[in-house]
Amino acid sequence: MKQHRPTHLTVEQAASTFAALGSEQRLGVLNTLVRAGPDGLSIGELGQRSGTTGSTLTHHMKILTQAGLVTQERRGRSIICAAAAYDEMQALSQYLLSECCADTEDGHDTHD
Repeated sequence: MKQHRPTHLTVEQAASTFAALGSEQRLGVLNTLVRAGPDGLSIGELGQRSGTTGSTLTHHMKILTQAGLVTQERRGRSIICAAAAYDEMQALSQYLLSECCADTEDGHDTHD
């Protein structure tokens, strides 16, 4: 029998988070941070690796931060952007998969 795994995201929260990912540049910035691992990157390094700099990068980081997908931390005079929001990305994935196969004839989840 299918097990429904609860997620803490509401449909409104999920929609808002997906909206934040609705830009190729933002998705690229997030992917760059995910690739960098939990230690994150300085803004300068993030801009260099993602090809997004200046006010455009600031704009995208603001949206990703508000969506809870990234965090920003100041260390001395540098801002470190960490893709430490892996839990939020996991919750977003879980939101999509939580009802997987619920309406199939046998109700089995093919992702167990």
